[in-house]
Amino acid sequence: MTENFDRIALAVDWLDACRNRDLAALLDLYADDATLECECGDARICNGRAALEAYWRPRLGALAPNAFGLEEITPVAQEVVLDYLSHEGAPVRIVFGFAQDGKIRKTSCTPMPAAFATAGG
Repeated sequence: MTENFDRIALAVDWLDACRNRDLAALLDLYADDATLECECGDARICNGRAALEAYWRPRLGALAPNAFGLEEITPVAQEVVLDYLSHEGAPVRIVFGFAQDGKIRKTSCTPMPAAFATAGG
């Protein structure tokens, strides 16, 4: 089955929802049974909408001035790799996996080396 959605546009929509502190729009991008794996700080895994809301609500509540700045976005196989600046302005790499209906099925994020943050200017 071919995809009927733009994976890169969906990742950009995710970034825009984060920048705009729009929790409802952000959660709507995820599948109902989506999983988030975060290795930034204390490693955690969140499953489902309620857990995603609990994860994102405090992060969207206090953003650094450069939060959710886009550094690089790359399609890889059926995923998208996004390098961006976290809610704290720290460099992060997140990998998006998608469901066939165009929702985010899984995200997995890891911190990036500090040199990454200065590479973009």
